[in-house]
Amino acid sequence: MSNKFDEFAIAENFAEWCYNLEFKDIPNEVIDKIKLIFMDNLGLIFASRNEDYIKAIKKSFTDIGNCSVPGHSEKFCPSDAIILSGTAIHGEDFDDTFEGTPVHVGSVMSSSLLTAAEYYKLNPEEILKGFAVGSELMCRLALVSPMAIHKQGFHPTAILGAFGASIGISKILKNNISQMTSSLGIVGSMASGIIEYLAEGTWTKRLHPGWAGASGWKSAHLGKSNFKGPRTVFDGKNGIFNSFADRKIIPDFEKLTNDLGSCWHTNNLAIKPFACGTMTQPFIDCAIKARDKIKDLNEIKSIICKVGEGTVHRLWEPLSEKRNPTTPYSAKFSVPFCIAAGLFFGKAGLLEFTEKQIKDHDILNLCSKISYEIDPENEYPKNYSGDIKIILNNSQVIQETQPGLRGGRLFPLNRKEVEEKFLDNLKFGNLNSNEINNVKKFFETFFKDPDFSLLN
Repeated sequence: MSNKFDEFAIAENFAEWCYNLEFKDIPNEVIDKIKLIFMDNLGLIFASRNEDYIKAIKKSFTDIGNCSVPGHSEKFCPSDAIILSGTAIHGEDFDDTFEGTPVHVGSVMSSSLLTAAEYYKLNPEEILKGFAVGSELMCRLALVSPMAIHKQGFHPTAILGAFGASIGISKILKNNISQMTSSLGIVGSMASGIIEYLAEGTWTKRLHPGWAGASGWKSAHLGKSNFKGPRTVFDGKNGIFNSFADRKIIPDFEKLTNDLGSCWHTNNLAIKPFACGTMTQPFIDCAIKARDKIKDLNEIKSIICKVGEGTVHRLWEPLSEKRNPTTPYSAKFSVPFCIAAGLFFGKAGLLEFTEKQIKDHDILNLCSKISYEIDPENEYPKNYSGDIKIILNNSQVIQETQPGLRGGRLFPLNRKEVEEKFLDNLKFGNLNSNEINNVKKFFETFFKDPDFSLLN
């Protein structure tokens, strides 16, 4: 299929659109979605501020700067501020995701633009333009070759997030098309993030969005300085899809430029109701629906889940680990544990994934009764659904389904639900009422005239 960009590399195609984008070109619904995502992300920065992995990151920093991070009294250099806030947003896997891929957009873009807004004293239109182009690039890159990056052993957010941050910061720096293209080419050599964290539930996945954001910051400034990067970073012989993705899955590069400006995939970002892996969430909803129909959870004989084949390696295997998670973080990527949490507590927030809960005998006993069977008709990755069959000791069968991700495009959370989640996360971060009011004011001012003094 030919178009006006035929003479350019694909990175140039996107850079040209990005360079020419004006604020009036961004639909109101996209702006509204960005603001909701930022609200959600801001609450998550506070929710995780006292966690051990956040303390470890801060301890590692050696540079001094003047950039703020919500929930912390210290000042940081820009790249460290982005690493800290990006890790905090994604740290509990409670942040937004681009359904069907999955890739976590907000943790990268919110951390990058939060720092840029303070460092460069950006106006609201600049913030929103940077967020919009970065978010859209991340979503579109994720659609080029769905699941191929995961299959190759890399975390899509880590790889694709670097490009989103790069183009977003390039936009606010007012880089020209050549400089934007080089920035994308440069960040291709900075992108990184393997998924070996799945083996033991360790912390590296948490770091990926912040690292991607910091890489994007650095690459955009290198591009601004006319450092040259490869134009063919996407579609070249040694571009990212031949390096970071399973080559058996053929990339569809038209997804990057088709309908740019008229179709905004940012609108399909999903805000999570539960503090765990995206694909586990429909099963939690099934468990919560079934909960009121079971008088005694000890009467459960077995639970069988119908699943998409592509989810097995992340959420079900090794089954021994998924039925008995070694860490709270590992539990977030275990369908058995997430179902058990839904049945025991009727929810799956931050308090349901703790050291105490993963050692609870009754929960683990229930986990041991949960298994899966592959459903060839499952729509994954196009749609995330849940299907469970609970068999009781008296042979009674309870079946529940959830046809799509709650918080996603089919069942979006409304503003009130997002606001409630935001306040809950502030409270989880141990903020007092005065501090909560200041954070609310900060959010209200951020897209008008950001007042960072409210964070002190």
